[in-house]
Amino acid sequence: MKPEIMTDSADARGGAWSRVRGHLRSQIGKDAYQNWIDPLAFVGADHGVVQIAAPTSFIGTWVARNYGEVIRQLLTKERVLVQRLEFTVAAPTAEEGFRPPRAREAEAAAAKPEARPEPRPEPRPEPRIETRSEAAMVAPGDIELPQSPLDSRFTFDNFIVGKPNELAHAAARRVAEGRDVSFNPLFLYGGVGLGKTHLMHAIAWEVRHSRPEARVLYLSAEQFMYRFVSALRFKEMHGFKEMFRSVDMLMVDDVQFISGKDSTQEEFFHTFNALVDQHKQIVISADRAPGEIDGLEERIKSRLQWGLVVDLHPTDYELRLGILQAKAEAQAALHPGVVVGPGVMELLAHRISSNVRVLEGALTRLYAFAGLVGREINLDMTQECLADVLRASERKVTIDEIIRKVADHYNLRMSDLLSARRARQVARPRQVAMYLSKTLTSKSLPDIGRRFGGRDHTTVIHAVRKIEELRKTDNQIAEDVELLRRMLEA
Repeated sequence: MKPEIMTDSADARGGAWSRVRGHLRSQIGKDAYQNWIDPLAFVGADHGVVQIAAPTSFIGTWVARNYGEVIRQLLTKERVLVQRLEFTVAAPTAEEGFRPPRAREAEAAAAKPEARPEPRPEPRPEPRIETRSEAAMVAPGDIELPQSPLDSRFTFDNFIVGKPNELAHAAARRVAEGRDVSFNPLFLYGGVGLGKTHLMHAIAWEVRHSRPEARVLYLSAEQFMYRFVSALRFKEMHGFKEMFRSVDMLMVDDVQFISGKDSTQEEFFHTFNALVDQHKQIVISADRAPGEIDGLEERIKSRLQWGLVVDLHPTDYELRLGILQAKAEAQAALHPGVVVGPGVMELLAHRISSNVRVLEGALTRLYAFAGLVGREINLDMTQECLADVLRASERKVTIDEIIRKVADHYNLRMSDLLSARRARQVARPRQVAMYLSKTLTSKSLPDIGRRFGGRDHTTVIHAVRKIEELRKTDNQIAEDVELLRRMLEA
């Protein structure tokens, strides 16, 4: 029996092609599928030539070279005669986005119930589908850019604002609203689980809602590098540059990933400059400040510092409690019969201080457990259910560890901090180490003094008070203490 030739019908498009996409998703993984296969759409087939539409020529070429043979084999298994694949570029409409014209007609036909034939209206000219040879004629604003998926939960409405993140939230709001933005780029940095990705998603959602015509591209630095390497390999740099330089807002998450990758940094540098020259907004996130990212070129560091650099500080008790209360409302809707006893939220906010994701996960775990066993969430159940999480959050910082970190930070030897030297370049780091020992450990003042070369407890008191005063007046000391604290608590 001869293989069937797929026709340009709703059944064909929704049948064989859908199954092929399903097979590809399972074979190549979720991320690769979303980046390369999901943006594709079946157009039609004629005499063994199967047309597949892609949003850009770059994507079409990449898929053809990497997955073309796999797609052909899968279509053959679906009894589709495939002699060759032809990738085209479809120009989207403002209303519908990237949808090939014939695909839209097919879907409409599938959704329409059977009815008596009606008089045909006057035929309208079919929107064009540009082939790869015509791709250069498509305006940059007509190209749909595949990007990392946005989490619908990460909006400004769901972001809990407190003192540690109020500046970052205000800056993100200003960028999203697009009015009176005097800084470009916006650089957000902070530790894991402090809300960087949440704010970036919130910006993208807000811009999409308030300015649907704006072209926003959100992706990770890893994806930027991946697409750049692919463009180099398949000589599609024109399509790559077109893809990234035609946007109104570029958002790159975890930019520290490109450190040490010279070629990727070179292209990122030129992309950055091109967008700034066009007065397009750039939003960047990283786990460290630009100047602290090792392996990043100085010219890129300087440009990242052009705009507003905002630190998302570790959460305090009040902010963690607010986050828990907001998340508890959402969980209560999912588990209406679950009751939370007194003191549970306070315990979680006090004990789990390092990471908001761990905090939210602990709450989700409690509600799921209580819903399954039909118990109230009380303090005893919390201790039982979250024993591993609470135990991990009790990591003890030692004085030796503090001395080592402080010595490394100030480029000193540990023996210098324990010596009797009174030189300022040694005495000030020693006071910082004593301050951190007092605030991060449960050791007594005499114990701390003895560990620092047998010093008296009054010396430790003086050091603590001195650093507390300097943190209010000396920005450098404040930054050093905060950085060391974050490193020790990580």
